[in-house]
Amino acid sequence: MRVRFWGTRGSLPVALSAQGMREKVVAALVAAAGRDLRTAKSARDFVEREMDWAVGHSFGGNTSCMELVTGRDEHVLCDLGSGARAFGNHLLAARGPRGHTVHVFLSHLHWDHIMGFPFFMPAYLPGNRIRIHGCHAGLEEAFRRQHAAPFFPVDFSRLEAEIEFRELQPGHEYEVAGYRVRPMRQRHSGDSYGYRFEREGRSVVYSTDSEHKRDEPAETDAFVAFFRDADLVVFDAMYSLADAISVKEDWGHSSNIVGVELCQLARVRHLCLFHHEPVHDDLAIAAILRETRRLEEITRTGARLEVTAAYDGMEIEV
Repeated sequence: MRVRFWGTRGSLPVALSAQGMREKVVAALVAAAGRDLRTAKSARDFVEREMDWAVGHSFGGNTSCMELVTGRDEHVLCDLGSGARAFGNHLLAARGPRGHTVHVFLSHLHWDHIMGFPFFMPAYLPGNRIRIHGCHAGLEEAFRRQHAAPFFPVDFSRLEAEIEFRELQPGHEYEVAGYRVRPMRQRHSGDSYGYRFEREGRSVVYSTDSEHKRDEPAETDAFVAFFRDADLVVFDAMYSLADAISVKEDWGHSSNIVGVELCQLARVRHLCLFHHEPVHDDLAIAAILRETRRLEEITRTGARLEVTAAYDGMEIEV
């Protein structure tokens, strides 16, 4: 199994500001002082091998969209944030305009998780099939309303792909595109749903927009069971723990610390921090990643939990 990220931000898309770009250039020039970087190859090697990752790269700015690479004609996405636009364009460029089947598993209907669909080019072309799976009643209504005037100039009725909405039931298991898929209800305004995908002895959990109450052990036990022995858990780590239990309590998101705790209890192999806070720049997210890895190290009682932070374009082999 392989996972590819097309959008990893929470709440709204963000772009690197002019000031942010300037600071990256300054940091890069300081780091490169005294080095012979007169060729493009030497400069690229320096960026890839020696420069601090958050200076030479970016976590990106698109909202939630994750692909489970199937290796077959059917494609599987989790959520349709602004990153779905990039996935759709990539699919058409790599495999042509028609004949695609795309399965989407939707966590919930908040705008940052569906806003990419009006710009998802496979939906406009005949010969493509799009299956949108989710546990919310009114899936189709939400997508149609997003396309309706005055919100968007192209009405849903003008989409030429074959589009189908399939309502799922939490706790039930489904077979889709070679995966066994099980949804679970999560604590979030209007509810959200995580998904556990299993295939050929491997398992990936996609769990975003989920708040975890530390004083409710039954709920904790349910998530530990849902995460149990997963090879990869993609986890909503939008807030610091202090924010999650104080000023942003009941805002429907979690923290890196809770992610480590749950994954350690569940014996997860790899935790990937996701749904990054839009006010955090690349240096801030990189600092959170370092702190999370240190936390995992000092609280470890069994096997090591690998910790990464998702970025647009990142791929993880499971």
